[in-house]
Parts: sequence; structure tokens; C-alpha cells
Amino acid sequence: MFNIDQIQQRLDQHKPSFNAAGPNTREAAVAIVLCPQADQCDVLFIKRATREGDPWSGHMAFPGGHREPDDPGLMGAAMRETSEEIGLLLEHSDHLGPLDHQIAQPRGRTLDMLIAPHVFRIDEKPKLTPNYEVADTVWAPLHTLAANSLHTTETFPMAGRPTVFNGYRLAEGHFVWGLTYRILKSFFAALDPNWRPPQEID
Repeated sequence: MFNIDQIQQRLDQHKPSFNAAGPNTREAAVAIVLCPQADQCDVLFIKRATREGDPWSGHMAFPGGHREPDDPGLMGAAMRETSEEIGLLLEHSDHLGPLDHQIAQPRGRTLDMLIAPHVFRIDEKPKLTPNYEVADTVWAPLHTLAANSLHTTETFPMAGRPTVFNGYRLAEGHFVWGLTYRILKSFFAALDPNWRPPQEID
């Protein structure tokens, strides 16, 4: 399931939903980096460093960040941020396509901020050089994630109360939840119209 040729074909056919930015909307972009393996693809995650004041502090994420005035669009922002955060240059990679925009909802708060995911392909895994914003980098098998066999829950405090969140548990024990979890589900739905999200626990 989901070899690189199928992914390219499905994203060529996909018509993503874009959000129009208002005068005060903050724009950000992330790179979903795929690397083909013998029978499937691996996808790259980062673990964000713990930073005071960062609503995504310590989260598993895709490399990316805010769009700067000099960025040539949101795809350019994803590429620049990926280079800065982990030293991965995407200028000579294959851009497979954009996905649906997401609205930021950190800790249950909706912000006037959109996130644009862009999918890229690289042919081999390079040595990554994380900067101060990144605590770790993790590759995970895309097919296993899409099969929902890694779906589970974790409890985090929210407004002073323990709250259950759905997500995917990677082999290294990292928990993918929140915005990145939503982006993954959007990605899988774009790749397979018959894909169904996991049975979530409230």
C-alpha cells in the first residue's frame, strides 16, 4: 500500500482545500518528507525541543514553521524551515503536491493561523543536523501508520484537567497527536478515498 508511484498519482488527482488568509492571519507550512524503501515509504518526523512559550513545545511534528516575507510562497517556507531545522535541502527533491490547509488549535484554542502541508520525495535518507529547535528526528513506515495499527491514546493536562488525546505511537515511543495527527489523517484520506480514520476514544 502507498508506494511512491501510487502516492504521486493520487496527489496529482487530489484537489486540496485551501484557506484564504485574512489581514491578520499567520501563515505556516510543513514538509511531509517521504523516502521510498523496498516495498513502501518512510515518513520523517521531528520532535520539537522543549521551549517556554511555544504551544507545540515537545510535540512530534513535521519540519516547518512560519512563513517569512521573503519566502516564495508557502512551499518555499516549508523548504526553508526544513533546511534550518534539520539541515535537509529540498531544492532538488521531488515536490509531490500540497495537502488541505489546517487551522491551528493548540491546547484547544483556535488561532487565526493556517498551516499548509507540502509533500516531498527524497531517494535516500541523509545525515540530518537538527538545530536548537529540534530534539530528535524519527523515520516511521507510512503504511503501518495508515493501517491504524499504531493508533492509541495519551493523557495530557488541559486547563488543569487530565484530557485524553488520540494519536499514533511510533516504535521509539514518541506520540504523534494534535496538529500532526490531523495532517496525517488528511494525507491518508487524499491517498485513498476508501481510507477510514481509526476508532477514536473520547
